Amino acid sequence: MGRVVRRQFLIAAGVLFAAPLTADAQQTRRQYGVGYLTTAGLTTGSHLHAAFRQGLRELGWVEGQNIVIDHRRAEGKFERLPGLAADLARLEVDVIVATTTQAALAAKNATRTIPIITVAIGDPVATGLVTSLARPDGNITGLTFMMGPEMGGKLLQLLKEAVPQASRITALWNPTDPMHALLLREAENGARKLQVQLQPIAARDLDSLEGAFAAIARERPDALLIVPGPLFFFQRGRVLDFAAKNSLPAMHGSRESVEKGGLMAYGPDLVDLFHRAAIYVDKILKGAKPADLPIQRPTKFDFVINLKTARALGLTIPPSVLLRASQVIE
Repeated sequence: MGRVVRRQFLIAAGVLFAAPLTADAQQTRRQYGVGYLTTAGLTTGSHLHAAFRQGLRELGWVEGQNIVIDHRRAEGKFERLPGLAADLARLEVDVIVATTTQAALAAKNATRTIPIITVAIGDPVATGLVTSLARPDGNITGLTFMMGPEMGGKLLQLLKEAVPQASRITALWNPTDPMHALLLREAENGARKLQVQLQPIAARDLDSLEGAFAAIARERPDALLIVPGPLFFFQRGRVLDFAAKNSLPAMHGSRESVEKGGLMAYGPDLVDLFHRAAIYVDKILKGAKPADLPIQRPTKFDFVINLKTARALGLTIPPSVLLRASQVIE
């Protein structure tokens, strides 16, 4: 009988002392740190961040439970990116998600050990981020926004087909964007083939946009090509207002601009890219090495035309162009 009582006491004691240990174990379960480095502000690009978070949730990563996301936002000021990247490196997060080429370059300069996942960046080989898409060296992998520099020529070709009468086209570009010189060169090659005059006008930051708009207005081109990049994406409201005010048919690089009233856009599905970025984070946090994960190109593209805007501009988009659109906004 004494052995039975002693055994029951030991079992009870074991349960009594085990319960707090289990609770402590749950409370101290590791939370991985994800650094999110973006050129955008809190609201611009929020739908892209939401797509990224949704991708994480689908893979079992929940903020406040097993991951913590540390945000660093440049608010459109590219010069802030190096300092913000250094902040994330000092925090020793487990992975950094860099959402633009400039952010990725800043992250690369800040750390050579923390894995870096790129999202909507330009050509990572041409900009010096990695030496190969198939086997990226060092600590960088992810997704690229560009098919390649030839996208510059593709945008100009579609704009010319949609506005056949355009003979003088202005290209709004950003000389501080590492991809823009390559895209502009391909657009200039396309202009020679199409026998149109292409005039580049630069805006390198928020402060120089108004000056660029004034220069374009003085030139009075037949159409406007917006070279795709984060500056013009996050300032798309200002770009759209300028194009509408000056009755300029404009080609943009993302569907978001057309949904807000732009004439047309061709480019990768950004929401899909940000959603897919979560897969890379998942693999890295489970032990994969960036060098073993190939950098992926876009798989979904949008060619969107806003017929309401076309009518306001007095344009008739040729049927051959409308038939190739993935979406026509009435």
